[in-house]
Amino acid sequence: MSSDRIMLGLGLRLLAILMLSTMGALIKLVETHGAHLVEIMLFRQFFAIPFVLAWVMMGPGLASLKTRHFGLHVSRSAVGLTGMVFNFGSVLLLPLAEATTFGFTVPIFATILGALVLKERTGWHRWGAVLAGFVGVLIVTQPGSGHIPLGGALVGLTAALFVAIVAIQLRQMGRTESPATTVFWFSTLSVPPLLIGYAFVAAPHDWQTFALLILIGFVGGAAQLALTASLRFAPVSAVVPMDYSSLIWATLYGYLLFGVLPGSWTWVGAPIIIASGLYIVWRERQRGLRATPVATDEKA
Repeated sequence: MSSDRIMLGLGLRLLAILMLSTMGALIKLVETHGAHLVEIMLFRQFFAIPFVLAWVMMGPGLASLKTRHFGLHVSRSAVGLTGMVFNFGSVLLLPLAEATTFGFTVPIFATILGALVLKERTGWHRWGAVLAGFVGVLIVTQPGSGHIPLGGALVGLTAALFVAIVAIQLRQMGRTESPATTVFWFSTLSVPPLLIGYAFVAAPHDWQTFALLILIGFVGGAAQLALTASLRFAPVSAVVPMDYSSLIWATLYGYLLFGVLPGSWTWVGAPIIIASGLYIVWRERQRGLRATPVATDEKA
């Protein structure tokens, strides 16, 4: 893979992380306008569909959306929606920087689930990184101090757990389903149950609130496409470190929009969590190099 293509992949990943961070700030902002969680999720999923359809039509075409594994998409949508409840919930319950920091524990949960569910061989290096990561979590949360609401911390960690579960699902679905098909069906299958929930919480809003809700869907859909596209041009091990730039944006948005800066313990614990995640990614990369040195070099 040429260096130019890798740089394009890194650029797309950074753009995706900026848009996801922007979406998080918009979610927190629209909640102050009285929008309900279910309402936010509905607009996020519904207004992402036009982006997905445009992407498919410019690429493989609408025929590629056909699937022989509809049950897999239903299962993925159920897990994805549950994870979205916790993901958006953590943004609403916690300051943006702290919610983002808990999201960095995804590689830790992925390692645990890989060992327990996929029976992957996990050596002491990665288990050590997992332990270090949870030490970082304890530093950020400071249990018993009231520094971070315990409920919010649990919601944030549960969100990361579900992201890791979805990652395993997508890895398995990737054997038969294209990314475009998976993204389309997740967005589409999410709308009916969210519409049912919306019927119980629907409330009148001013036009600015509805504009924010629609913008959440547009930004989220565009971010999803940029995330997927980044993997076309660069390997996972190269783009994942870009994800940690979200802490910069979360800190900036938190200060500019809500006048909140991360606590001092967050600045101590976040680097530990980030380092543990990066080490896990690096170890995974090394294992891949040893397993298939020729094929991996060609992709790199």
